[in-house]
Amino acid sequence: MAPGGKHRHRETRGAGRYYLAAGLLVFAVSAVACYAYLLPHPSPGTKPVILYVNQGNGVVNKMNFDAMASYANSSGFNTVFLQIYRQGVLLFNQQDLQIFVTQAHLKNLRIFFSLWITNSSQQIPTSIYVLGEDGVSLDMSLISLPSQQSLLASLKADYSGKTAVTTTNMNSPLKPDMLVLETYGTSLQSFIKHGTIGSVGVFTTSSLADYQSQFEYALQNSDGVMVFDYAGLLKRRY
Repeated sequence: MAPGGKHRHRETRGAGRYYLAAGLLVFAVSAVACYAYLLPHPSPGTKPVILYVNQGNGVVNKMNFDAMASYANSSGFNTVFLQIYRQGVLLFNQQDLQIFVTQAHLKNLRIFFSLWITNSSQQIPTSIYVLGEDGVSLDMSLISLPSQQSLLASLKADYSGKTAVTTTNMNSPLKPDMLVLETYGTSLQSFIKHGTIGSVGVFTTSSLADYQSQFEYALQNSDGVMVFDYAGLLKRRY
């Protein structure tokens, strides 16, 4: 904010006071900016802080998507992995998916469409590629590694957005844009490393303090953090 409402003085002492005030103002603005940078809730331009929405634990649809997005936004998340496909079934039509994208972006959230694939016969619904989402995430730990590699290769070849994979294989050789290791519980923290994204399973936490500790560990020691899942956070009132 620039100094306002005062005329510049010709006298040296008046000018000195003016430049002193301006210098203090610049210092204050810089201090605020540094403080904001150090806050534990990254902005959309920093590490991914991902809220996973599992439709099997709690349905999120047109009626309550905005409430979920508001929760994510106010709780420090900058990305949502919204499960839209389960076991071969696309849960929403094109219009609904477009609404989700629009609402997420209005909240300054990135949104990935998450596909839970449980059988190698299930295929990626390519109709979702043109809806403006920020990425597509493959959740496919239940199928063989060759099938996973084939699906990811197909996604990368045909889709222009970001690609992600969430996996329970701590040594997964897959190379999407974002490889999210499902490091649920403190026993798996040794696998959290840079080059991947670590995870927190709300169901493995014993308290809010435990959740925060696991969250911060994953965030600081990997390229981001994913929390599984939204329904669990609401249930625990974290």
